[in-house]
Amino acid sequence: MTRHRLLLGGLGLMAFTLLAAPILWPGEATAPDLAARQLDPSLAHPMGTDRLGRDRLARLLLGGQISAVTGLAGMALTLLLGCGIGLVAGMSRRLDPWLMRLTDLCLALPTLPMMLLMVMLFRAPLSGLFGATLGAFVLVTTVIAVTSWMQTARLIRAEVLRLQGMEFTRAARAMGTPPLQVVTRHILPSCMAPLATSATLAMAQAMIAESALSFLGLGFPPGTPSLGGLLHEALPYLGLEPTRALAPGLLLSLIVLTVTWAGEDLRNRYDPKA
Repeated sequence: MTRHRLLLGGLGLMAFTLLAAPILWPGEATAPDLAARQLDPSLAHPMGTDRLGRDRLARLLLGGQISAVTGLAGMALTLLLGCGIGLVAGMSRRLDPWLMRLTDLCLALPTLPMMLLMVMLFRAPLSGLFGATLGAFVLVTTVIAVTSWMQTARLIRAEVLRLQGMEFTRAARAMGTPPLQVVTRHILPSCMAPLATSATLAMAQAMIAESALSFLGLGFPPGTPSLGGLLHEALPYLGLEPTRALAPGLLLSLIVLTVTWAGEDLRNRYDPKA
């Protein structure tokens, strides 16, 4: 119980810090100030400024906020896609073999090359349609979902197959309940526990994927900070000032570890034998 409360407290504190980042430290994170370039840490700029005069602490907090929001959106799309395919596969004997072969095929494909290919194909059209920043957000979250839904689909399919053999679902079907109502009233609510555990792992994977794309220069545009983008910006300074890469790397690791531990805690609470 103590560990559970500590995890909840850590998640709450982290969420508050990221959401209230502009209020906690209202430094300039995006607009250049060439008169304040490369300043050393001070009271006005606790982490100094970058080569364009932007406050590094403000960029770190905003980058953590953007990466977390991207991770949440990627997680939501991943769960929506995976849960939908898993439900259809578990409920339909005719479609189940085809959907599972599709899942196996997607699992066999190399994730990072597929992400890079999709980014290169759709980056320009989406940027022209939504703008550079929003287009990058839509592209990154979609790419994450398209390459990450398979584990959720398998999990939900297995849970649906198990629940269909339970007495309450058999009783509902015997009473003439339509299949859609069986899914929405009985099967889907019973899948919430494993789905909640899968959600935390999906968010951690989504944040890592977004950071990898931004680190390679294929995520958000340079003016929009993300943790992976800040790591990319720190590359030229690794030999002289390694703290530029240490701060975003530590923040990313802290968020991912906290979310992952929360997922393990949820799994242990719902399934003590796991």
